Formats: sequence, C-alpha cells, structure tokens
Amino acid sequence: MTQIPRYIILLVVLVVAEGSLSAQPKIIDRVVAVVGDNMILQSDIENLYLQYRAQGQDVDEDIRCSILEEFLSQKLLINQAKIDSIEVSESQVEIQLDGRLQYFIDQIGSQEKLEKYFNKSIYEIKDDLREVIRDQLITNQMQSEITGKVRVTPSEVKQLYNSLDEDSIPFIDSQIEISQIALYPKISEEAIYEVKQKLLELRKRIMDGESFSTLAVLYSEDPSSAPKGGEIDYVGRAELDPEYTKAAFSLKKNGISTIVESSFGFHLIQLIDRQDERVKTRHILLIPKPDPLVLQKTIDRLDSIADGIRKDSITFEKAARYFSEDVQTNVNGGLRINPLTNTTRFEMDELAPAEYLSLKDMEVGEISQPLESKDDKGKMVYKIIKINNRTKPHRANLKEDYMVLQDMALQKKKDTVFHEWLLEKIVSTHVQIDDSYKGCPFNYRGWVH
Repeated sequence: MTQIPRYIILLVVLVVAEGSLSAQPKIIDRVVAVVGDNMILQSDIENLYLQYRAQGQDVDEDIRCSILEEFLSQKLLINQAKIDSIEVSESQVEIQLDGRLQYFIDQIGSQEKLEKYFNKSIYEIKDDLREVIRDQLITNQMQSEITGKVRVTPSEVKQLYNSLDEDSIPFIDSQIEISQIALYPKISEEAIYEVKQKLLELRKRIMDGESFSTLAVLYSEDPSSAPKGGEIDYVGRAELDPEYTKAAFSLKKNGISTIVESSFGFHLIQLIDRQDERVKTRHILLIPKPDPLVLQKTIDRLDSIADGIRKDSITFEKAARYFSEDVQTNVNGGLRINPLTNTTRFEMDELAPAEYLSLKDMEVGEISQPLESKDDKGKMVYKIIKINNRTKPHRANLKEDYMVLQDMALQKKKDTVFHEWLLEKIVSTHVQIDDSYKGCPFNYRGWVH
C-alpha cells in the first residue's frame, strides 16, 4: 500500500473503517452523547482513536474521554450556531473541501493513490468529508463570534510576560529585516508575438484533436498545474485573475478560449465544469522572456543604483521610492513585509532560495549583488536587497518581540473568554452522556449533571 504521511491521517476525519483501517475490528455503533439535537456516536470516537494510533501517538486509557470532550465542545458550538442562525454557504464548504482534497492529493502524489489508500472514489471521499468540513466552518465562525472582539492592552501583555517562567518564554530564532529595489526586465513586442504564435499553434493542435492535458504537461509554464495536465480545481471568481475569470466564465463546457492575457502571462483556457459561481478549468500558460541584452541592462542599472547608495549619493529608501518597480514595497522605501506573520521580520528559511544564498553571509547595512527572483505572479524580477537588521537567537522580550508576546496574551485571553462561555452553555444546554463515560476525568465537570 502507498505510504501516506502520518500527519495527513489526522486531517482526514473520515469513516474509513472499510478502507485503510479495514483490518481493525468492526465497530458496533451506538449513541454515546447528545448535545442539544446533536448526537455523538461511538464510531466517531473510535475512528479518531484509531487515527491517533496510526499517527504513532501514545494513547492512554483516558484518550477516549478526551476525544469525547472534544466532540462535546464542538457540538455545543454547533448547537449554539443553530440557535443564533449562523450558517455557512455551500460555496464556502466546496471551496474548503476542494482545497483540503487537493492538499491531500499533493501530499500523497496523485488522486489515484488517494483513492487506493482509502479504497474509495474521490466522490465518496468528498461526500464523507463534506459534513465534517461544514461543521468545522460553523464551529470556527461560532467561536469567532464568541472571541472575535477580544483585545489586549499593553499592560496585559506586560503582565503576561512577567508571569512567565524562563522555560515558558518563546525562543526566537535569528531573524532579519530587509528592504529591496526591484526591476522588471522589459519584454519586447517580438517576445510577446512569439508567445502568442506558439499558443495559436497549440490551440490549432487541440482543435484538431490533440489532448489539451498532454500539451499542458509538455508546454505550460505554470509549475503547480502543468504536472496535472493544466487542471485548476473548482474556484470562485474572486480567487482568479480578473481576465482569466472573465474568459473562464464565458466558456461553454469543454470550450477552448482564444488567447487570454493575465497578470501571470498568456493562456489558453478550457472549461471542464461549472457549478454555480465556481469553475473547474485547465490551462496552458506561456510567459514571454526578456532578451539577454535586456537582462544585462537591468542588472547594470541595479548595479548603478547600488553604487550610488554605497557612495551616499542617495539613500536606499529614497532610491526604492524613485526606482523600484515593486508596488508593494516602493511606497515603504523598499521595506519588505513577511506575508506569513505580517511583520517586517523574516527567518532565513522563509526567504526564496536565491535570496537566502545571497544574504546568508551578509552583514547589517550591506547591499546584495543583483539577483534574479520570481514575484508572487511567477514573473521574473531582478532586485538588490539591503539587510536593515539581524537579531541573534534569544528568548522573547518586550522590546524586540512585542508582537509575539501580544499574540500569546491575546490567545490566552481568548481561551479564558471561551472557557467561561463553555461553562455557561454546558449548564443551560441539554447534555446527555452514556453511563459508560460518566466516570471520565473531563476538564469541565459540568458535562455530567
């Protein structure tokens, strides 16, 4: 059997007894708890128990009690969401479902391997997951209603920090703050013409009967979709480039677009299927390449800008505002924001490989040599980067790591608010637990009246 990474097993909360866990004893199902109108089955607990074991976790005799309490809390949120008329749309569920399945497929290698592993078709797996994901979305939304307005003050952050023993204070790896000046090599009309001619040739081959998928594998320059025959699973309008969206939604099923220009490059698009305001497509992307002489001119210009900065003819910040073509950073004097943390700090392994190699041995205040990179659209860009600051590995402190400690304090306060809500709702909600679980060492004794 194909090996699947252990951590995926926990993410797939499915009834898989007849699939990958078929060697386990069959579960004689029964209702073990009721919260409001929501039932919890013995099979729910046993399947999650088996998944914990499959992950290699140590499981003690109380693990089923802990699992039951997780389900009790979830069902309490779902029950309250129903009372408060909190719902999620089918499109929200489908978007999350498609994203989750694509993640599983990417990890295990292919849709066929995933189907083989669970001994189910992709449609059966989707059916098993759909209600689970709907419940997750509802519980997340309900929990957001409870804790979404919680805030912390600076004094609360300081109070938390002062209450932590040394081992509880987060350890912060070395981080850097960087600024950049980025230039895009100019694309000639000839290069654009060549790409369009190539796409016209490919479109003719498709219309003459050749496989779109095969040609996408051979020629498309979209690294994420090309290995899958150019396929992009169901997505909504807001998730696509506007020009791609306009073309995709105007096609009939299996229709082939004319050449479409987007912020990523030039495409041929085929509509595979449409479900309301979501489309499943495949595409071939070609990106015009700059002439080698243009690349060298771009590098020479960056060298000239860097030389002026090193000679104090202009500051890096002012040069970024005047010369950088990256609209996300030039207004900030070139200062980069880490999209993962929304702060100005990066750990070295969060940088693109070319940036890592260029910056790893540089000192604070130094400016890199021009380097080639890709922007968030996959387009070629050349840049010079300055290291503004570099921290040493250390325990978090209020001066350097306030945002980290603020997040800790906020999460702790949210946990407190949620726990207080939970205690109140346990008392006011109909909760019934089977006698076999009434001796469980629950965190909230109120479950058992």
